[in-house]
Order: sequence, then structure tokens, then C-alpha cells
Amino acid sequence: MIEKGDVVIAGVSGGADSVCLLFVLFALQEELGFRIKVCHVNHELRGAGADADEAYVRRLCGELGVPCRFFRENVELIARKRKQSPEEAGRAVRRNAFLTMCREDGGTRIATAHHRDDNAETVLLNMARGTGLKGLGGIRPVTGRWIRPLLTLTREETERYLKERGVSWCDDATNSGDEYTRNRIRHNVLPVLEEQVNRRTAEHLDELSRQAQEIWDYLERGVDLAWKKCVKAGESARTDGRREDKSRETRTLEIDKKRFEQELPAVRTQLLRRCLACVRGQERDIGAVHVRAVEELFGKQAGRKLELPGGMQAERTYAGVRIGRKGKNSGDFAVPLCVPGETVIPETGQRVVCRFLENTDVLSAEAIPQKSYTKQFDYDIIEHSLSARTRQSGDYFILDDSGRRQKLKSFFVNNKIPREERDRMLIIADGSHIIWIPGYRMSRAYHVTSRTEKILEIKITEEAENVRDDQGFDPRGKG
Repeated sequence: MIEKGDVVIAGVSGGADSVCLLFVLFALQEELGFRIKVCHVNHELRGAGADADEAYVRRLCGELGVPCRFFRENVELIARKRKQSPEEAGRAVRRNAFLTMCREDGGTRIATAHHRDDNAETVLLNMARGTGLKGLGGIRPVTGRWIRPLLTLTREETERYLKERGVSWCDDATNSGDEYTRNRIRHNVLPVLEEQVNRRTAEHLDELSRQAQEIWDYLERGVDLAWKKCVKAGESARTDGRREDKSRETRTLEIDKKRFEQELPAVRTQLLRRCLACVRGQERDIGAVHVRAVEELFGKQAGRKLELPGGMQAERTYAGVRIGRKGKNSGDFAVPLCVPGETVIPETGQRVVCRFLENTDVLSAEAIPQKSYTKQFDYDIIEHSLSARTRQSGDYFILDDSGRRQKLKSFFVNNKIPREERDRMLIIADGSHIIWIPGYRMSRAYHVTSRTEKILEIKITEEAENVRDDQGFDPRGKG
């Protein structure tokens, strides 16, 4: 989990689990040769209670001499704007805070205080919602830079650890209610299983997840080998389809029928899922029904096509099945934006500069100049990583404060933009949600209001020479 020289960003809310995590890491840092920096996020959901938690963490870090950064986010407002549950919005806010500290404070690891009971709850939650083998694996001890040092302990053990050392902690009132799904499992499902079925239910669920993780890892190795034998990447021959290597994503994949059918069913299923995720760039909305449909395509005549989520299309060829983007051409691109920072778009020769505005508390929507080449956005609304790209199937933006959507295709048609120019237009996107069509309009959902807490400014300039901010952006190149 931790190597010498690491900088570990520890999430500390003030609750027993996170305080236990802080003390465990503090006790080990000299022996293992790493440094700790604490991240605390105030969700502003509990008023004075949340402020008291923040004050406690500040005092605790001061006593231990551990650097700490504090983030304040109105999670209720963010959840409302994004149409998410407070749980989802809270997770996204915390993740963003952790990644911000990694980027700005030199963090190399992110430590969270998940324990065995959390893992048991996660397995039950995944099973209830409908999961495959991967979801059955629950929470992993290590996932990239994310580590969970307390994952083998129970909630009772973390509290006992603190009591034996005379360390206090804060109790979060939201954990006692049943408003959140995880709380209902914690209070109503697991206790019944442990009292009426088996008192070691949580332990057995945790062990099941470990076995599922081991089987999943073994299956992934089989898929790696099958990829090398069966799959040819149309635009990036080195790709292996693993989602963590974004630089190797491709737009077109060819799967050899003869070799594919020699693989075991479990390998075939996961190989197809990886192919779909590789072409699309994410696994979201790719279900078992889509994987089965692609597999059935191998048994059909050449030329048969299948429409898939995210603007993808699978086509039966003489050699097997080709998966790619529907209606894509060689001019397509998608470049992740560095926020904050500068990003060069090689395909257009433009530079996109992102920065957070200072003194946002005195700014209002009316006070911000809305020039064609420079726009300001409500950063709290942004859900995914931003990208500068060409259009994709499913793109949309919000028309007004009531949340009415318009498809990007309809916008192009209504504004009489020629079809051949639509594929070349630069757009700024948050997933499938278009936040800005430079020179035309931005999505109403991202407009800065008096309630905006963090403002992101995006400025587009020419790479060769800077253009004036008040010049309009014309996708037809007419200035």
C-alpha cells in the first residue's frame, strides 16, 4: 500500500473510523518513511455539527503536527443541480478534493477509512442492485493510488482502538437515520442476517468478496491473453483495452470470429465488455444485454449492424465483428482538459486555458463578462472530467432554468449549420453534457449564479498567436 517517500492524503471526517486511520498512519509514518497530509471535506449538510467536526479535525491535526486542507462544499445544492442523491454528490465532492490535493500538494496515495463492515454492506448493496463478478468483489484494499488500510478491521475494532488510547471522535447524526440507502442496509438488513441467520454474516460476505476479487483477477489475465489473440485495434495497435490506460483507447476494434469462439464463455463475455468500454471510453451504461447482443452478432450474416449505447455500432464482418463509433470520421478528437492549467488541441492548433477565479464571493452572473472566447462556469455542477472534442452521439445541453434539454443535433439543425461543418466544430463537454459551443452558446445548467461557490473560467486562444478575447469564434474559419 505504501512505499518509502510516499505522500499519503488521508481522508479524515472526524468520525471514529477516519480518526483511527489517522492515528494508525501517524504511528507508522516514521517506520515506513512516508508523510501524511489530511483532507477534510465539510459537506455543509449539518450546519453547526459539520462546523464542529471541521474544528475538531483542525485541532487534532494541529496537535499531531499533520498538515491539513479543508474543503467546504454545499453538497445539497450540488446534488440538486446535478439531479443526484446527496450520497452520490458527496462521493464526487470528496473524490475531487482528494485528487485536488494529489495534484496541488504532491500526494501519491489516497487513504480512506473503509473497514470490513463497509465492505459487507457494499457487497449486499451490489447484489441487490444487480451485479456481476466484479461487483461481488466489493471494496479492494488497493485500487491504483487509492488504499484502504483498515479494510480487515470491524467498526467495533476501530472504536476500541481509540478508546484504549483515550482518543475521542465525532458522531455524525446522519449515520443514525435511514435516509441513505447504505444506512438502511447497515441498520435493517445486516443486523437481521446476523441475528436470525448467522452472526458471522459480515465476516462471510467479506471473505466472499476476497474470493471474487481473486477470481476476477484470474479472469482478467485470461482476457489479456484473449485480447492479444482475438482483437485488432484499428487506430492504436498497442492498446490492450484496459480502462486505466486512457492513452491507448481506440475508436475501432476488430474481433476475429474463429479465435474468439475458441475462448471459454466467461472470457468471451468479459472480452466483449472490455471492447465496448474501450471504444466508448467508459463502462457506464454497458449492460449484459448489450454484451449478449454483440456476441449473438457473430452468428449472423456479414453486414448486419447493431446500435449500442454512447453512439457505438457493432457490425458483422466476414472475419468477425467490428466495434466502432457510429458515423465517425478521421477528423474526430477528444482531448481531456487540464483543470486548472493549459491544454493544446493538436487537431485545431488552439490552446484552452482553465483557471479558477479568485474572490468569487463578490462576483455575480451579471458581473462576469461573457465574451465569445472566454466564458465562466459554475464549477460545482461539473460531474465528469472536461474535454475539448468534436460531437458525439447523445450530446445535449440544457436550454433554460427549468432543465429542458436539447440534443446537439437539433441545435445544429435549428441554427442551419451545414452537416459537413458539424463534425469539425470544437465543443467543451462534461461527459455527454455540452457545457459550451464556442461562438454560439453555453448550457444554462452551468451559468454562474449568486449561489455559485467556485467559478471556472475557460479561455480559448490560437496556439500560434493569441487572439483578442472579444473576437467571436467562427467554426467556418471566418474570424
